[in-house]
Amino acid sequence: MLKLFLLRHAKSSWTDPGLDDLDRPLNARGLRAAAAIGRFMRQSKLSPELVLCSPARRARETWKFVAEELRTAPRVIIDEGIYDFGNGGRLLEVARNMANGATPLMIVGHNPSMERLAVRLIRKGDPKLVKRLEQKYPTGALSVIEFPGTKWSDVAEGAGELVSFTRPADLEVEAK
Repeated sequence: MLKLFLLRHAKSSWTDPGLDDLDRPLNARGLRAAAAIGRFMRQSKLSPELVLCSPARRARETWKFVAEELRTAPRVIIDEGIYDFGNGGRLLEVARNMANGATPLMIVGHNPSMERLAVRLIRKGDPKLVKRLEQKYPTGALSVIEFPGTKWSDVAEGAGELVSFTRPADLEVEAK
């Protein structure tokens, strides 16, 4: 069985309009959210074997703060293919080409690609969670999707089961 974690980068800062999109950092809310998601993952025993991360600063910082809470050191690959804002197909292609059977696999990236990929992959799961994911995939949100089989190259659209969908707001990060 294969397990995929899709983590949308946490809330980023727009305070410096002169910064290139790749260079935007997380804001204070994003830092708290990333740490909270990391704690949630540790408590839930969700530890990736491999992380495919966008080269954007906000994605790399999200992973950094998640990883600090996880207290693990999976292999991390920064790949430009994850810096994508399309229908999620490119993310799936990168996973198929780079994961080499690693599971759980985590992708840290951007919307709309993260949301669209999750929707494309899910066949079943708790209807309430699926509906919530389809309505909005907010910054810092994490979905966990499981697939039958052992090779990422065999993962097909509509073959996954949504196991969980966790937003920073679910962890009461917004109130702090």
